[in-house]
Amino acid sequence: MTISADHEAQGLADARPDDTEASDQASEVRRKFGISVEDYMLPAHHQIQMVDPSGVLKPEAEQGTEPGHEYPIPGDAELMAAYEQLVVGRRVNDQNSALVRQGRMAVYPSSHGQEACQVAAALCLSEGDWLFPTYRDAVAVMSRGVDPVETMTIFRGDWHGGYDPTKHKVGIQCTPLTTQLLHAVGVAHAAKLRGEDTVVLAMCGDGATSEGDFHEALNFAAVFHLPVIFFVQNNKYAISVPLSQQSVAPSLAHKAVGYGMAGERVDGNDLVALLAVLDRAVKLAREGSGPLLIEAHTYRMQAHTNADDATRYREDSEVAEWTAKDPISRMTAYLTDRGLLDNDGSRRIAEKAEAVASQLREGLGEDVPVDPQNLFRYVFSTPTPQLEEQSALLADELAREASSQKEAGK
Repeated sequence: MTISADHEAQGLADARPDDTEASDQASEVRRKFGISVEDYMLPAHHQIQMVDPSGVLKPEAEQGTEPGHEYPIPGDAELMAAYEQLVVGRRVNDQNSALVRQGRMAVYPSSHGQEACQVAAALCLSEGDWLFPTYRDAVAVMSRGVDPVETMTIFRGDWHGGYDPTKHKVGIQCTPLTTQLLHAVGVAHAAKLRGEDTVVLAMCGDGATSEGDFHEALNFAAVFHLPVIFFVQNNKYAISVPLSQQSVAPSLAHKAVGYGMAGERVDGNDLVALLAVLDRAVKLAREGSGPLLIEAHTYRMQAHTNADDATRYREDSEVAEWTAKDPISRMTAYLTDRGLLDNDGSRRIAEKAEAVASQLREGLGEDVPVDPQNLFRYVFSTPTPQLEEQSALLADELAREASSQKEAGK
């Protein structure tokens, strides 16, 4: 199915003779969903929420769904697998924050409170699909199957990344804001040209939507009708800048219609709703519906990084308000009430989470030999004369330093 931004309110009868493709697209939307193109592209009037903050399943009429925006509840096996990753992710976030304080990691952008978004983003994809994370999406990377220590290598500062992107179909976590969206679109374009059914999910934050790369990525994906899901984790702040100072759009999901793609907004602390919305988005993208924009409303409970003082730009009362919406306590209550989670299950999951934390402590506590020549070795396949000159200067300086230390030790 293909989607057009042509305004049906003006009537398809007004279409120009060469607009037959737009007419076919609108007809396909009506056939498949029974709604207009605009109703398909615009998000539902209320964010999709299936389980309320207390862990109670909401009546279907209150879940925010509308015609063309229906979301079935995920299966029990999927919910339990996601919950396990949710608990592991929280333990990883807290462990990494401790490792930073101990000096074993250089920096860590915690996703404490956002773990439901992370887990759902990874689990909605098939093995051959690609995930492009931001610097805050380490839990998503791990949930995709990447070794925890390899995932955290970038934050230790040992190397640009610790895992093979092609092996795991996970891009290296990007520190430059929004560049991963362009990478995602490029992979999706290549896959489409090769005739593959690959779906690409690109993660970003609300601050990224203010960048030019965001526009370029969405516009290219829409024009070339690529199977990309742009997943915006709206955690209310771009470091210290609140969303109200970035955009006055009704929601970030409403930006989708300007590019001719469908948009949806979902409670980012409701793991059930996230899985339902993203599962459907992947299905639509794989079927040929083109790109989609999903906005998840969540909250960054901790500071931007360990170098940030969040008390300078937000109140404790705001944090307390979101603490009551915690995704883990919500999902624990829901699964327990359903009879899917008992004390033995909780204990098993907690033990797995602690094993991952132990793996991180041991792996990141090891000393890694550093070769300064790597600064020059992996810039170009064939080093430039300037790099060779700089490498030689460094080698000479290191040799003289070693010689001086040897003389001093005599």
